[in-house]
Amino acid sequence: MTKLFLSLHVLASVLAIGPVTVAASMFPKALRHAHSDPGDREALTNLRMLHRICRVYAAIGIAVPVFGFATAGSLGVLGSGWLITSILLTAAAAATLALLILPAQDRALATAHIPGAGSGPRSAGRLALHTGVFNLLWATVTILMIIRPGSTTGV
Repeated sequence: MTKLFLSLHVLASVLAIGPVTVAASMFPKALRHAHSDPGDREALTNLRMLHRICRVYAAIGIAVPVFGFATAGSLGVLGSGWLITSILLTAAAAATLALLILPAQDRALATAHIPGAGSGPRSAGRLALHTGVFNLLWATVTILMIIRPGSTTGV
């Protein structure tokens, strides 16, 4: 059962978190483009698509910690320091996405088609910063999952 949980955990990570990190990373540049030409309907469509990818795959991404806890429970490592650190970093990444990135994307979409609305490059820069933090948190979690300090497997 452990191998099944681990496989589902890794698949959920790749298939859910990967698209969010890519789409969220592309959003600030698309936002700058949309602000530079407020009449460009294609730019607005791209923003909407990127935001939808972030929202939908963030919801699907809930499967990552669910399968992660199932895997950790079956391996008996729920009290390990590396896992607790990973859980905290995952919670921080989820909070960054839910409380900073997605609401900022919502605000950007609400004003992207209005000339002179929003703060343009400033909001795109702030969003890029939050997205970078989100991506670094996930990269750290991934590294911890691979290295597993104190692991009994010796890998």
